[in-house]
Amino acid sequence: MSVYGVLQVHSAPPALSPHIEWAVAGIVGTAVSMPWVSQPAAPGSIRAELTWHGKPGTAGAITSALAGWKRLRFEVTEEASEGCDAVRYCCTPGLGTFSAVTSANGDILVPENRLRAALSLAASGTSALESELEKLLGTAWDSELEPFRRAGDGAPVRWLNATG
Repeated sequence: MSVYGVLQVHSAPPALSPHIEWAVAGIVGTAVSMPWVSQPAAPGSIRAELTWHGKPGTAGAITSALAGWKRLRFEVTEEASEGCDAVRYCCTPGLGTFSAVTSANGDILVPENRLRAALSLAASGTSALESELEKLLGTAWDSELEPFRRAGDGAPVRWLNATG
């Protein structure tokens, strides 16, 4: 069984580009060449996008391989497959890694137990509940990554947080 996914490197120092390609190639099992272009939202940085094909769990493996590198902003999505939900990972230098199960249209799906935990943590009031729900939805990651998503200068863009 195999799945498709997308790696979007929103910003990286140019010196990391070959290392990113090597790391991803080692995970997907084939040579990788990404179309690097400048990133206007972070002068001196570059961006690229790669559609990949691999076994279920590849998005998590890519995220694990890249998450430790500072100054790297990226997202990895993986389509649903038999027995596996679709997933989205986001990573920024300041926030670290966020992961979420996603629906077919890209909405974040929050599992029941995570909602119950948020309610328990937020028992002190409405603002605490709002804060916990924002964490579950990855609001801080979307806020940080949105300027980088929009700065594509005509590059194809996949809006992960926009719906209907």
